[in-house]
Amino acid sequence: MGRIYLDDAGSAPVLVEVTEALRGIPNGNPSSPHTEGRAARAALDHARDVAAEALGADRTEISFTASGTETVNLALFGAARRLSKRGVVVAWAADHQSVLGAVRRLQSEGHAVEVAEVDEDARASADDVPSSAALVSIGLANNEVGTIQPVAEVIARAHEVGALVHVDACAGARWIPIPDGADLVSFSGHKLGAGRGGILYVKDGVRIDPLLYGGPQEWGRRAGAEDVAAATAVATALSICVRDRTARSLVAERQASTLRALLVELGGTITGAANRLPNFATCAFADRRGEDLLLALDLAGIAASSGSACASGSLDPSHVLLAMGLGLEQALGSLRLTTGYATTDDEIASASTIIRNLLTRTPARA
Repeated sequence: MGRIYLDDAGSAPVLVEVTEALRGIPNGNPSSPHTEGRAARAALDHARDVAAEALGADRTEISFTASGTETVNLALFGAARRLSKRGVVVAWAADHQSVLGAVRRLQSEGHAVEVAEVDEDARASADDVPSSAALVSIGLANNEVGTIQPVAEVIARAHEVGALVHVDACAGARWIPIPDGADLVSFSGHKLGAGRGGILYVKDGVRIDPLLYGGPQEWGRRAGAEDVAAATAVATALSICVRDRTARSLVAERQASTLRALLVELGGTITGAANRLPNFATCAFADRRGEDLLLALDLAGIAASSGSACASGSLDPSHVLLAMGLGLEQALGSLRLTTGYATTDDEIASASTIIRNLLTRTPARA
């Protein structure tokens, strides 16, 4: 057996359907009037229709971006700047760094900001939305431990006080549906199996300012020549995920459950809530270093993670685990195993044997 990929949450392998959809994508600029340009426009329009159908949205509510991070930033900066510093921007301490980074920048620009605490499972609470809120950002699920967030409750509370709601669905849309009612929703192509691109859903009637200025592309939300291939890839992947995620989730839950039981047996403490994304097996070891585990697993043929890939170059402990109340030693000993659409039972069996052998023969840190 070749290498075993257990880092779907870091980046999902490109779907076969995406590769097929990209064959013959025209190279013209969609804004050009010539034959090549019209072909590119047709391909872009088709991608937008595919994404809109997958979300049950109107095509004018779909804007394509380059990545999940750009999509999150466009949603938060675009909405907050349109609000002209009226009310409070709300996020949670275990949110993805793209959310927290944008919120910190908004604060430096003079916006009122509240970053609420999470509980021991990294779960947010709708009770943390103040009556002064103007914009609320909530993750569909936590990207490091998989905890599914109370999105419907947060949307209801935010709308009750007149706030807009942004849902960061980058980490969870591959596996679970998004509750109705959000004003803005972010999707990441590489988390969906597209390898590239992003989508921002903007509810009809909601206005946001662009990050990039110039032409009128993407309904005036994002200037610049559209990347037709990226739009095709992310729209195709989103459509496949919406179609297949229920069946795929059943398999993923069984596989991840096997891995979680093994991690507990080997001395790990499971992190995150029981109500988690189905493909997540995450734990913390108080007597081991996460980077040591990852290196050993990689050498043994298993791709894994200790948390967000966006922080892979940092020696600092996970901000998510610290926000959950874990001690420094446990936070430094985190391990995240996530299965994907192509993960097989044979791979789980082989990975389990390798992980058991590695952890039983390698002494714990004194």
